[in-house]
Amino acid sequence: MIRSLYDWTLSLANHPRALWALALIAFIESSVFPIPPDVLMIPMIIAAPRRAFLIATVATVSSVLGALLGYYIGAVLFDTVGQPVLDFYGKGDDFAAFADRYNEWGAWAVLIAGVTPFPFKVITIASGATGLSIPVFIVASIIARALRFFIVAALLWKFGPPIRDFIERRLGLAFTAFCVLLVGGFILVRYL
Repeated sequence: MIRSLYDWTLSLANHPRALWALALIAFIESSVFPIPPDVLMIPMIIAAPRRAFLIATVATVSSVLGALLGYYIGAVLFDTVGQPVLDFYGKGDDFAAFADRYNEWGAWAVLIAGVTPFPFKVITIASGATGLSIPVFIVASIIARALRFFIVAALLWKFGPPIRDFIERRLGLAFTAFCVLLVGGFILVRYL
C-alpha cells in the first residue's frame, strides 16, 4: 500500500497542477500522510530548476500549515481518544510528567523531526497533546521545514540530477547525524 501511495505521489510531479499537488501533499504529510513531499519536490525541481525556490516555499508554507492541523489533532482529539486510553491502562497520571518534559525540550523535538526522516506528524500531534506553546511550535516548524526544503531545492538547483541519489538515499542520514551532533554538543556543554 505504501509503495502505491509513493508511486501515486511521484506521478503528480508531471501533472499540470503539480504545485497545487505539492501544497496538498506537504500539508497532509505534516499531520497524517505517510509519504514526504520530497518525493514530489525532487522531480519537480529537476524538471524546472528555475522554480526550485518557489517549490521549496510552497512546500514550507503548506507543511507548516499542515503542522498546525497536526497540533490541532493532538490538542482536540487527545482529550476524547488519547486520555481515555491512557486512563484505561493506568497511565493517565504519567502523561502530565511526560508533557512537562516534552515541553521543556519541545522546540528541539520539532526542529529535529522537521529536518530528519522522523515522521513529523508524530511530533506535531504530540505538541498539541502536550500543549507546547503555539508560537514556539510555529517558529520551530518554520525553521525546520524551511531548512529541509530549501537545502533540497538548493542542492538540486546547483547540481541537478546527479545529486538526486544523494538526496534520496543519504540526505536524511546527514540531517540525522547533524542533529545528533548538535544535541550531543549541547548536552556536553550543559553537563561539563
